[in-house]
Amino acid sequence: MAVLEERIALMVRLGKYFSDKPPAWQEAVTEAERQNGWFTPDFTQMAAQVISSFYLQEDRLRNWLNQYPDITTHDITATRPQVGIVMAGNIPLVGFHDFLCVYLSGMRVKLKLSSKDTVLWEHILKVLQEWDSNFPHQVNIGDMLKNCDAYIATGSNNSARYFEQYFQKYPHIIRKNRSSVAILDGNESAEELEALADDVCTYFGLGCRNVTKIWLPESYSFETLLPAFDKYKQHIHHNKYKNNYDYQLALFLLNKMEYMTNGSILLAPSESIYAPISVLHYGFYTDKTQLLQQLATDDNIQCITVKDTKTIMPGDESSHIKTFGQSQYPQLDDYADGVDTLQFLLQLNSSRQ
Repeated sequence: MAVLEERIALMVRLGKYFSDKPPAWQEAVTEAERQNGWFTPDFTQMAAQVISSFYLQEDRLRNWLNQYPDITTHDITATRPQVGIVMAGNIPLVGFHDFLCVYLSGMRVKLKLSSKDTVLWEHILKVLQEWDSNFPHQVNIGDMLKNCDAYIATGSNNSARYFEQYFQKYPHIIRKNRSSVAILDGNESAEELEALADDVCTYFGLGCRNVTKIWLPESYSFETLLPAFDKYKQHIHHNKYKNNYDYQLALFLLNKMEYMTNGSILLAPSESIYAPISVLHYGFYTDKTQLLQQLATDDNIQCITVKDTKTIMPGDESSHIKTFGQSQYPQLDDYADGVDTLQFLLQLNSSRQ
């Protein structure tokens, strides 16, 4: 099986494949939308391009892997640990980073695909197998993840409890529901607010990096905020999204709850950071520094976006604090839940030696 140099080269080639968008890939993208209506071609191509640009560039890969001198560089054998990955399917290729970590670590990979995202993954694995005949010896798909040495599983809070029980005897990373938030200061430009709209509306708001709640200074004026979301007004023409919007609007009206809307997104006050599809929650703050410190330690929050990361107090810098418009562009070391996946795998490997 492939040495590290060959594994890197294969991933770089895949990145170019995503960027080139050959007909076979475009057919897979079209078929993926038929399987899952949330996977529109635009958003699927965006997800693939983000993976290509931020994960699968040779210089980025090497700089990242250089931080892990214990990574296996030699051939892989059947005695290497096998890691089972339970994939999520909320946005296209959402589990790619986990796959990438295990594959590059030199361990064997067993994937349990989400029923919402089989088309894209099956196509990618087929392409990789065509390029490297040894690839199937390291990576395969399984309906049941038995006889693995470790597990990485992503799902809802309910499924996480099941995963914790089912995988308790094995080394594991279990990921639960997370969401993202933003803090405004009231002086944002129209361009900055449109960038915030990207954080909120990309992938219809289905990802853990989507902002679902914003914090505003007291006496904030909403006059410039709502128009920023017109950038995604076409969402209302998407059948699944419109059904969610109509349902949430009906609830607000029936319960006589406070809300604002531009006709495609609903803004409502709430204590919760979690918001249904088509809804953005908001709250108010008096001390930005205190709020940021509070949010930075909240395990339910994946990403915090702000107008300018330079305004963050020293000591508060973190890879999960981004400027508006950057939440959907994670770097290789932006681990999904703050757990270093590659280090977890290397520790697993060392325990086997």
